[in-house]
Amino acid sequence: MPNAPAADQRRLLDVQALDTRLDQLAHRRRTLPELARIAELESQLADLHTALVTSQTAVADLRRELAKAEADVQQVRDRAARNQARLDAGQGSAKDLQALQHELESLAKRQGDLEEVELEVMERLEAHEAALAEVTAAHTQLVDGKVQVESERDAAFAQIDAEVAGVQSERATAAAGLDAGLTALYDRLRGQLGGQGAAALRGRRCEGCRLELNPLDLDAIKAKPEDAVVRCEECGRILVLLPEDH
Repeated sequence: MPNAPAADQRRLLDVQALDTRLDQLAHRRRTLPELARIAELESQLADLHTALVTSQTAVADLRRELAKAEADVQQVRDRAARNQARLDAGQGSAKDLQALQHELESLAKRQGDLEEVELEVMERLEAHEAALAEVTAAHTQLVDGKVQVESERDAAFAQIDAEVAGVQSERATAAAGLDAGLTALYDRLRGQLGGQGAAALRGRRCEGCRLELNPLDLDAIKAKPEDAVVRCEECGRILVLLPEDH
């Protein structure tokens, strides 16, 4: 068991308190409620994006379908107009004019059928455009909400990071000049024991594991030299005796 000045061991408790604070800040940074909210919004956006793309595709397809229907109607109208002009001009034989009259009747029926198709496509397009507008508005609202929460997250990060910088500065001051062997042992134990490598002995209780030492072990510890580095028999942490307990 290494030895280290008693004053260094007591200062180690200050270092431990600051390290615990840094661990708490790191945990707080990892578990900010804004992070969970952002993840939730991203999941909702992913689901809504699929609906948005589907709706956009449907609208684009219907617009193309409507354009074709309008073109078909216009083509029949143009042909009917040409035939009507020829009929009005009396061009051709009686047989030709009769054929033109029959074709005009057929074109009128054809135009009526095509206009029904056009109207049906327009109605479907109108419904899909309304649905697209709703999905787009919902998507925009989610995006705006995510931007807002990300801003809140960044503000919280900045606050935590500023606090971390202050605690790190305090820790550097507290750890300056500490016994190298004591520091190395402390760092190793911190990695093994959930972030707490040193604890105070208060009365008979180890503040690390919260268990009480039996009287014989306590007497043996108190009989050791002041610079002896003592380990808790239960949890293995560096056990720091306070002046009134030595």
